[in-house]
Amino acid sequence: MNKAYANRMEKVRPSAVGELLMLGAQPDIISFGGGYPAPEVFPVDKLSSVFADVMSQSGPRALQYSTPEGLLSLREKLVLRMKQSGISCDLDNLFIIQGGQQGLDLVAKMFINEGDVIVTESPTFMGALIAFNPYEPVYKTVPMDEHGMDMDALEEILRTNARVKFIYTVPEFQNPTGVTMSLERRQRLVELANQYDVMILEDSPYREIRFQGELISPIKSFDTEGRVIHLGSFSKILSPGLRLGWVVAETEIATKLCLLKMAADTQNSTLNMYLADKFMEKYNMDEHIQSIRVLYKEKKETMIEAVRQYLPSTVSYTNPEGGLFTWLTFPQHVDATTLMRDRLLPEAKVAYVPGSTFFPVDEEVNHCRMNYSGASKENIIKGVAALGTILKEYC
Repeated sequence: MNKAYANRMEKVRPSAVGELLMLGAQPDIISFGGGYPAPEVFPVDKLSSVFADVMSQSGPRALQYSTPEGLLSLREKLVLRMKQSGISCDLDNLFIIQGGQQGLDLVAKMFINEGDVIVTESPTFMGALIAFNPYEPVYKTVPMDEHGMDMDALEEILRTNARVKFIYTVPEFQNPTGVTMSLERRQRLVELANQYDVMILEDSPYREIRFQGELISPIKSFDTEGRVIHLGSFSKILSPGLRLGWVVAETEIATKLCLLKMAADTQNSTLNMYLADKFMEKYNMDEHIQSIRVLYKEKKETMIEAVRQYLPSTVSYTNPEGGLFTWLTFPQHVDATTLMRDRLLPEAKVAYVPGSTFFPVDEEVNHCRMNYSGASKENIIKGVAALGTILKEYC
């Protein structure tokens, strides 16, 4: 049979990293690989109560079709939360999506032509690359330091590349590094986008999981020309299984993106939108998020202390003020993929995400992403200690 796939399918491929992560998902493996929230923070009892309320009070409506934009009362609550965070928006600017990942796909579908330049941080979120790749962009990458994207390097890219469509960034507790973009760089980013007439895609699923330091205004709050698209998510603050996120964008952009969403899936689950809406009505969302922050702070501190205690001094690491990840950098000669495949998994039954998959252009093999939210504190200590033992031999 002639399988006449579109050319873009050349960019859709499985990876060796995916196979390694499948091994890491086995129950006898201590995995720091997934970007999983801690299951113990899921409000199971409260959601059970909310489900009963929804079915008894709104059952027929909750089981019916909804609109592509999403449940009106939920969107009203999110508009209010956005305004409280400094983002000025109305109902015409906000609609519901299937988690932040759908937002990445919709933006890519709407903006990227083959050969267009997409600017990302280096490293960047692999899920964004998975969403962008089928549309065949050219990537230009900006190095990072402890304050986020290097704005001088970004300006040089914008100055020398005429086909930049948008700048993609994860400004808070970046996936994979855990680094947060400073206030000054956020403001400069918007200034550069205005100057060179490009869009910004602000991917912000971790924003509310800050457990140290001062909250920084979102990039969208500095947007005076409607060129910032902001993505939010319930996955890290309520439950990833609900598959609920939201887009905030200038009215025309939001309308067109929502048309693409309608073509993709018609709408989000009406029932799940009712559950999130009733949860926010019945319970204090900020109190719930605070309980997540307390636990993640403990887990992050446990991991950082274990890294300091057990890993060789030649290994550097980030110390995030929120989110789910820290980023380890091994000595230059250490290939993190080979290390995990040949030693760490078979000998210690420990897994992480090798860092090479997060680089769109020039892969760097001597890094890995470590998730602390999904593992117990006991397994964090045990797993990092095992990594340290093997690293000392390997190096």
